Amino acid sequence: MTDLAAEAAARGGVVIRELREFAEWERVYRLFDDIWHPEPGNAPVPMELLVAFSHTGGYVAGAFEGDALVGASVGFLAADRTLHSHVTGAVMGRGVGHALKLHQRAWCRERGLDRITWTFDPLVRRNAHFNLVKLGARPEAYLRSFYGVMVDAINEGDESDRLLAVWHLAEPPGGEAVAPAWPSALEAVDERPVVTAVRGPVVLVATPRDIETLRREDPAAAREWRLAVREALGGPLGQGARVTGFTTDGKYILNHR
Repeated sequence: MTDLAAEAAARGGVVIRELREFAEWERVYRLFDDIWHPEPGNAPVPMELLVAFSHTGGYVAGAFEGDALVGASVGFLAADRTLHSHVTGAVMGRGVGHALKLHQRAWCRERGLDRITWTFDPLVRRNAHFNLVKLGARPEAYLRSFYGVMVDAINEGDESDRLLAVWHLAEPPGGEAVAPAWPSALEAVDERPVVTAVRGPVVLVATPRDIETLRREDPAAAREWRLAVREALGGPLGQGARVTGFTTDGKYILNHR
């Protein structure tokens, strides 16, 4: 592993390694169940896929604090020298997720892969910040209702629009959140989305402060955010615009040039 991956694991107080035995894969299954609380039959990664991904050379790794599994990541090999990182879950606020991603990056580079892809909900601000700023990945496609309607404790029956993040491994990891210096095509007003008439070569697209709480407390407002971001971000991405960063106050930087 690289120095960056080792340093991140040390900061998080964990040891990260590949998992190769059935009992270890069962622990991953239980960890993901504890994080997402899915309905029966709707596991983020069924046991059969954990076995298959590991057996066929995919990435199945766990982060351990002593004997406790506190994070795990699962990915499979895809076309064009790519690993698709299907699921990563970890305890929050400890840097374990960051350490797992850097371990994953080092694993891919050792095998001559060029990039890692994954999907994430464009409404979850902390994930957008992590992916675009902490890691330096960039969204390259907006995937409408990618998994259908999801039924678990985090997604609360919402449609599963996703951004496809692409992490080019030849570039150094990490980015920077920048101050909002452009007009907003989508703003938050009293926690509700407001699409504006602003147009320009570079515009901002806001995200809700806490979409997971909003889904529970005000499903109608959460639905408004889904549709507004689908229009303000998904529409332009489908027409060739690019997301080039993320601001300090939680807005996508959308470049039409």
